[in-house]
Amino acid sequence: MGTDLFSGITFKLNKGDRIGLIGKNGAGKSTLLKVLSKDIETSGGTMAFDKDIQIGFLRQDIDFVEGRTILEEAYQAFEEIKEIEVKLEHINEQLATRTDYESEEYSQLIIDLTELTERYELLGGYNYQGDTEKILQGLGFQREDFDKLTDTFSGGWRMRIELAKLLLQNNDILLLDEPTNHLDIESIIWLENFLKSYTGAIVLVSHDKMFLDNVTNRTIEISLGQIYDYKKPYSQFLLLRGEIKEKQLQAQKNQEKEIKQKQLLINKFKAKASKASMAQSLMKQLDKVELIEVDQDDNAAMNVRFAISKEPGKIVVEAEKISKSYGDKHVLENVDLLIERNSKIAFVGQNGQGKSTLAKMMVGEIPFEGHLKLGHNVEIGYFAQNQSEHLPPEKTVLEIMEDAATDGNRMRVRDMLGSFLFGGDAVDKKAKVLSGGERNRLALCKLLLSPFNVLIMDEPTNHLDIASKNVLKEALNQFNGTLILVSHDRDFLQGLTSTVYGFKDKVIKEYLGDIDYFLEQHKMENLREAEKRTVIKVDKAAAKKENELSRDQEKELRKLKNKLSKIETQISDLETEIAKIDLQLAENYDEVSSKPYFFENYKAKKAQLESLMSDWEQVEQEVTDF
Repeated sequence: MGTDLFSGITFKLNKGDRIGLIGKNGAGKSTLLKVLSKDIETSGGTMAFDKDIQIGFLRQDIDFVEGRTILEEAYQAFEEIKEIEVKLEHINEQLATRTDYESEEYSQLIIDLTELTERYELLGGYNYQGDTEKILQGLGFQREDFDKLTDTFSGGWRMRIELAKLLLQNNDILLLDEPTNHLDIESIIWLENFLKSYTGAIVLVSHDKMFLDNVTNRTIEISLGQIYDYKKPYSQFLLLRGEIKEKQLQAQKNQEKEIKQKQLLINKFKAKASKASMAQSLMKQLDKVELIEVDQDDNAAMNVRFAISKEPGKIVVEAEKISKSYGDKHVLENVDLLIERNSKIAFVGQNGQGKSTLAKMMVGEIPFEGHLKLGHNVEIGYFAQNQSEHLPPEKTVLEIMEDAATDGNRMRVRDMLGSFLFGGDAVDKKAKVLSGGERNRLALCKLLLSPFNVLIMDEPTNHLDIASKNVLKEALNQFNGTLILVSHDRDFLQGLTSTVYGFKDKVIKEYLGDIDYFLEQHKMENLREAEKRTVIKVDKAAAKKENELSRDQEKELRKLKNKLSKIETQISDLETEIAKIDLQLAENYDEVSSKPYFFENYKAKKAQLESLMSDWEQVEQEVTDF
């Protein structure tokens, strides 16, 4: 017998709603989209749609007809237009060859031509080709790609074609299942702007907090089979959800206190005959009380720990004049690289600039020109961007792990799976039925079966829910080895790395500082802006001159910048705490201020903030004077 993913849920979708559908991996988000798209039927309940409503659904799994070019596939969005084009071509052929100008058949051809032409214009027949090219380019395709066969493109690029088709149709409702997973930064920004001006309704599943905040105006969370629906984007939803739960908890405590007092009176009155009627009255009152329930949180989280296998040599990766081309496209050219033990590095840049390519070169997955050498005792753990896609679909979770296990860790496989939320019957699920997030969790778990001291991860957060992202980030923070992260997720990178490698125009530029320092150097608010800007190529001589600091000075500057970054994080956290307390004071001063040691704690936080601000000024000055 199956288990209900959700039951008895009710919500209404209105025009202009842009809903972020959130929840843990396996909570039923993709299933709900399939129900709304009518791909699958519900076990109960009803769905009502306005007449002639058109629904577009971006599925995770797509299947293209082979032999079509990108343009031909994109034009499939215009089914009626293409049918009219065939009919118009047929009519024009007849008009060109027939000479019975006075016949009824010829007159009917003229009438059909007029009607079809009007319909063609109404549907946008004279604009659809230009619109198609504009949207394909917005999603990252080059004009020279348009006549290439879809078969020659990866699953991620084919997903973009499917997304283009949906955006070209006049759908009333768009259902998007993780649309940003295969997009680079420029395409994500383009899609955000497109969706913000979309007049229909949107329901999207995404684990990208920035994307949710920028696009949505309503959040629906699926948790433990129930939904929580708020007319707020994600970050505001979290605050509101927390406040509501706090009020529920307080109301529940007050009710429990009241019930306890009445129960004491009932027990007291029962013993006296003269008070029996009062006891009966109180009991009736208690029977009518509706118990206040507190929204339950799904706090199950995976447990990850990346242990270092053995101590490697001081230099873990050394590369000299490495280059890589794909046909006529030169991705990297004459790059020199030196990565030391225990470095924490972020690779950032547009898609196609060589981030994943360099990662694959380091693990020996692809050939290249130049020399690349791994250091003494280096053992690499590698998480590829499409790692989860290579799990054998017909094998179970347990079989996949047992196949990859060694004699030394085979006995621990079930315990490891339990730590990654694959407990009980979940280990018998076949890979093909797992959600994207579950597949990623399994791939992460499988990674731990092999020892490593250098960890290279290419977009590890794709498909992971927000809670799992936070757990993974904490595990990487605790990892004592060398870490290389390819990611465009600023929230995830913050605090994880101390060096950033910027990829642009076939060269790599090193920034000695964390992701916030990198953005500050570019005077940008976020990583997306960094990746969409054009950076002027710096030749090696100029780069060498720019980095004339000695090795000891570099280390000292790096320490100062990391210290500055940590202080800034502490200040931000403390300011958030104080703002929350100020809000509580404004809403309910008497109750909040009456708590024991409240004002002492409040003043201590304010004093700590002043001290941190002073520390920040001092360290900032040291960095400036360096």
